Amino acid sequence: MNKINSFIAILLISSIAFVSCNKDDDDISNNFIDTTKIDNQVNHFVWKAMNSWYNWQPNVTNLADTKDDDFDAYYDYLNSYSTPESLFETLLYNKGTTDRFSWFIEDYNEQGASFRGVNDAYGFEFDLTRLCSDCDEVLGYVTYVVPNSPASDAGMQRGDFFYKFDGVELTIDNYGVVNNFYDGEITSISLAFNTLENGVITPNNIEKTLVIREVVENPVLYSDVITNDAGTKIGYLVYNGFKYTFHEELNNVFADFKAEGIQELVLDLRYNGGGSVLTSAYLASMIYGAASENDVFAKLIYNSKHTDEGGYYPFFNSAYVYDKEGDYTNDVTINRLNSLTKLYVITSGSTASASEMIINGLSPYMSVVKIGTTTYGKNVGSITLYDSPDFGEDGASTSHTNALQPIVFQIYNKLDESDYTQGFTPDYEVLEYASQIKPFGNVEEPLLKTALDLISGVSSKSNLASKNLFKTGETIFNSLDKKKYSKEMYIIPQE
Repeated sequence: MNKINSFIAILLISSIAFVSCNKDDDDISNNFIDTTKIDNQVNHFVWKAMNSWYNWQPNVTNLADTKDDDFDAYYDYLNSYSTPESLFETLLYNKGTTDRFSWFIEDYNEQGASFRGVNDAYGFEFDLTRLCSDCDEVLGYVTYVVPNSPASDAGMQRGDFFYKFDGVELTIDNYGVVNNFYDGEITSISLAFNTLENGVITPNNIEKTLVIREVVENPVLYSDVITNDAGTKIGYLVYNGFKYTFHEELNNVFADFKAEGIQELVLDLRYNGGGSVLTSAYLASMIYGAASENDVFAKLIYNSKHTDEGGYYPFFNSAYVYDKEGDYTNDVTINRLNSLTKLYVITSGSTASASEMIINGLSPYMSVVKIGTTTYGKNVGSITLYDSPDFGEDGASTSHTNALQPIVFQIYNKLDESDYTQGFTPDYEVLEYASQIKPFGNVEEPLLKTALDLISGVSSKSNLASKNLFKTGETIFNSLDKKKYSKEMYIIPQE
């Protein structure tokens, strides 16, 4: 049951109404193309989909509508690419600079599961840092652990240090061994841990082997209410992904915040690379107390072939709940905070897309104070395009599981602001050093402490001189940077 379309259609944003009267639907259709002359039919789908939907279609010569005027030349063009992915890669506009985000999907079933928070995983994320600026030794440290995962079952915690990965003692020359973390052919990894005492690292003879398995990751990683010395109640939420199958869990946190009567909110998005646009709008609706369904949270602008898809997301009064299979189950009333005029957001270079949408979309309505480091810088979003007549999931070819996730829209706030491709610069820069890492919710954790000090009106001392070993600020590897689907902003087909 497609509950959300009845409302979103009013707002002129429908993600699955793939209907147009463009040239690609006429001349480049299977009614005119002799598919027997195309070596790989998926190549034909790739070109059609990108010609129709790609945000930068007018800027890519090979996506010009005239590309099909000579059918034989078109067949030769498609046949010059041995794989659909290689064709797709050549159609990206300034790949790696302007378009850092579009990707080819090998298996859309796997991606769909990931968007729901279901992955084959070890259940932790980590950073690597040099022990000092001029030495070769490299230290790994755990940034967070997913509950009910191989890592949590093994007793791993945020702040654990490791010096060996799969039996290799890490140095600046060999730390690439950690790429085994992403290798789908490798089903287990081992870590050898060490202890930090008084700035000295000592191996503690603890080694753990993790076997990969399916993990369901609730993005609501941690929440708490902290009361400062002045009696101010402060809500603190660590939120790690805009997963649309966890709307109810997110809404329940805000029910707790309301019941506790919080007066300030610290939203920790340092490990949140984004996700569902709808979920971002729901979170904004929970935060902004004066919200109205007549107010604009975010505007979406598509290319000239799909201007009818453009529209806006409001602040919602209710949220759609989906089960872990992605099916609609029911509506819930959004638990909206009523007292906030300011929001404190903890950020990092892993804060991207739908997370940045929260910052940009709420800024016209309330003060948004950013603490941490500069965000990633993604103001564009995508939809999944399938090999079907209208590029929707229904009717997709059963001969393969390829699909596309190209950038198809740019996102703006109420004031038509969207200029953050270089990221949002923090108002208060605070680095997360390995030697200072503490559990979430610990009031001495440097980034949280900065927010709490600002709320309390005292000068923060969380980022003072670096005296401890490996406190150089030089992170040489971040596991989230290479994680599949980790920095995304997309419209779900269920809308």
